[in-house]
Amino acid sequence: MTEPRYDVIAIGNAVVDVIASCPEDLIDELQLNRGGMTLIDEARADELYDAMPPAREVSGGSAANTLAGLSTLGLQCAFIGQVAEDQLGKVFRHDMRATGIDFDTPARSGEPATGRVLIFVTPDGERTMNTFLGAGQFLPAAALDEDLIASAAILYLEGYLWDPEEPRSAMRRAIEVARRAGRKVAFTASESFVIERHGDDFRDLIERGMIDILFVNESELATLTGLDDFDAGFDAIAPKVPVLVATRSERGAVAHAHGTRAVVSAEPIDHVIDTTGAGDQFAAGFLSGYAKGMDLEECLKRGAIAAAEVISHYGPRPEADLKALIAEKL
Repeated sequence: MTEPRYDVIAIGNAVVDVIASCPEDLIDELQLNRGGMTLIDEARADELYDAMPPAREVSGGSAANTLAGLSTLGLQCAFIGQVAEDQLGKVFRHDMRATGIDFDTPARSGEPATGRVLIFVTPDGERTMNTFLGAGQFLPAAALDEDLIASAAILYLEGYLWDPEEPRSAMRRAIEVARRAGRKVAFTASESFVIERHGDDFRDLIERGMIDILFVNESELATLTGLDDFDAGFDAIAPKVPVLVATRSERGAVAHAHGTRAVVSAEPIDHVIDTTGAGDQFAAGFLSGYAKGMDLEECLKRGAIAAAEVISHYGPRPEADLKALIAEKL
């Protein structure tokens, strides 16, 4: 097996986040799924955008956010995702490359537009996401650079993108390529509703040993296993994947790998501003340690520190120097 060129390559949604603070009653007024993520069409996206208070726009997408954290931490990363030939597509490509991430997937001509996520943040820091996938849901297997995938130590896949047919097929092919090359496959479940729709697929991948590293939160774990008790659900999945990481918000996180279990508390912060990207940056912190062969507890601690940084400000990507922050706290 050749030495990998990249530490992590990810396949995910190429979207731009539009983030606004809002009062609690606006969530009910707009009939939003408070604290969750809802897929919407372009007409609904336009309606919600018109109803938003003043907002800021930043490139997002779960897997892309994770790569941004990893790149900040010094890892070599590449991204595969679909944008359109429009202004938001140019913004997204610029932001990825400016972060040090290789992103060369050709833009798609015609409709639909580049995807966007309209995020309403209530005073408690909870985010309610409304996602128009746009061009991202038309990522075809033909767009994959298989040599690129085979050149990365870890292939990281975003569960959100499993929903549309074309990128689902592309990710299945990418898994085959990565495993044939002897690389690791990491998968983030993304959201309970994705598991409700595609749980049979995910459970099949787990049973067949196609996932090496699985990231879930407490709610996703319950949906995946059908068990409300966290420990019971964790113990049901842990023997089936080499590395299982489960985050529990303010209760920290738990991981199991090769017979070892580790637990970490959430990193304390003064005030939660915006929880957008918390899970994405936890994965970045964890993988930054895992890719370098660090022990399980240190990987979890790195994840907790990265997650705490991102929820202390608006936006899903780090603003502080994560490398310096982790060095200071560990």
